[in-house]
Amino acid sequence: MLRNRISTFAAVLFLASPLRAAADAPPDSPAVQVPLIVHKGVPLRVYITKRLPMRLAEPVRARLIAPIYAFDRIVVPAESELQGRVTKLDPVSKWTRLQAILNGNFTPLHFARVEFTNVALPDGRNLPIQTLDSVGLSTLYSPPRPSKKSKKSSTGNSGVLGAAKQQAQQQVQQQLSARTRGVIDLTRGPNKTERLEDFLIQKLPYYPQWYRRNTRFDAILTAPLDFGNASVTASSLKSVGLPLAESWGQVRLVGDLSSANADTKTQVGGVLSEPVFSADHKLLLPEGTELTGRVRQVRAARWFHRGGQLRFTFDRIEPPALLAIQPISAERSPLILTAAESNPRAHVKMGPEGDAKATEPKSRLLAPMLALVVANRAADNDAGRTAGTAGSTANYGGRSLGGFSGLGLLGTAAAQSSKTFGAVLGYYGLGWTVYRTLISRGLEVEFKKNSAISVRFGTNPALPSKKSDFLASNTTQ
Repeated sequence: MLRNRISTFAAVLFLASPLRAAADAPPDSPAVQVPLIVHKGVPLRVYITKRLPMRLAEPVRARLIAPIYAFDRIVVPAESELQGRVTKLDPVSKWTRLQAILNGNFTPLHFARVEFTNVALPDGRNLPIQTLDSVGLSTLYSPPRPSKKSKKSSTGNSGVLGAAKQQAQQQVQQQLSARTRGVIDLTRGPNKTERLEDFLIQKLPYYPQWYRRNTRFDAILTAPLDFGNASVTASSLKSVGLPLAESWGQVRLVGDLSSANADTKTQVGGVLSEPVFSADHKLLLPEGTELTGRVRQVRAARWFHRGGQLRFTFDRIEPPALLAIQPISAERSPLILTAAESNPRAHVKMGPEGDAKATEPKSRLLAPMLALVVANRAADNDAGRTAGTAGSTANYGGRSLGGFSGLGLLGTAAAQSSKTFGAVLGYYGLGWTVYRTLISRGLEVEFKKNSAISVRFGTNPALPSKKSDFLASNTTQ
């Protein structure tokens, strides 16, 4: 009998232990419904996949350079294909047109405006979009070469954890090269043969116009994209605030900024284009977080090719309104610029304190030296050299070079009419080259609206406690 009672008591304890453990376990973290919306005004950074003739209604195909985020996840992955068409042809400025004519180019120069209307998602859906018609940028994108390693499935790369792993890898690369490269790897000419072809064609007095393959466009959304709501656990939002350790964030500027007209009172604004995660994969700042700051130091470009200088920081951070968090001050540890997308001609270099300076390569000094040699060669018509030849036909090679230096291929033909005219064109080309490379003003540090920049976060004060209001008001029942 006693043995039976002991067995019954042990069985009751065995059955009750899971119930007690379940009762003692913390309740499941409540879920919060977060809208996944890509707002109006967000740029889709794309590159065209083949040469685009500048003709009205010409169809366009492009691919997305960087993924599009909404709150904490990717909603449109990189390399998604976009379709559009040429909607308008804009003429260049009168000064640019005059400069082209003075250099022997009589082509009616213009820019083609492109509007994108559709994006194909990896799951097979075709998403209609509305964008502003935009002109091609002055930079070319060099697509990354496919890795030889096997690619893992991307089904687990959305949401907080998936995006956190991806960003952690990106931050490691940024720490190694943030001071020496742009936010997006840009190049002025990945195809040398194509560059040479363009150079020679543009020396003709009249030629067709096109955008080169891999030319970049920023397609600005004129209507938001709604991807529904996402269920995010309230516990994953408890860490929202400034990073407590050094990390990097990707930002797009909300306005133009230039060393030519800025001063130390100029306000600077930006928006996080990608979420920021901690090293242990916790969400710190979602996409859409607003940053504000001001210019700290500025100097405009000066004559004799002295470039402009500019330094600004962000010192106020405002998470999205749905989080109900008060703006966070970063005055004691402002966000420092580490890399930026700017005019590639300016060769903008970043200093350790976030100061940007426009520089120019020393190789430009070769141009006036070469132009001087060409001018002297064009004027080399002394009697000893031209003996036995008619005066009007002497020194073919020198005149051809002088005419090409002055007015391109048109000047090459015109220089054969007279040895004096060939020499004049040679020295005309020398004068323009000296002015452009030695005397004229240097280039400004310019960041256009929606330019992509990278900023460095430092340490910060404790997070505000008002995020609990957001959790309480948005917790599902």
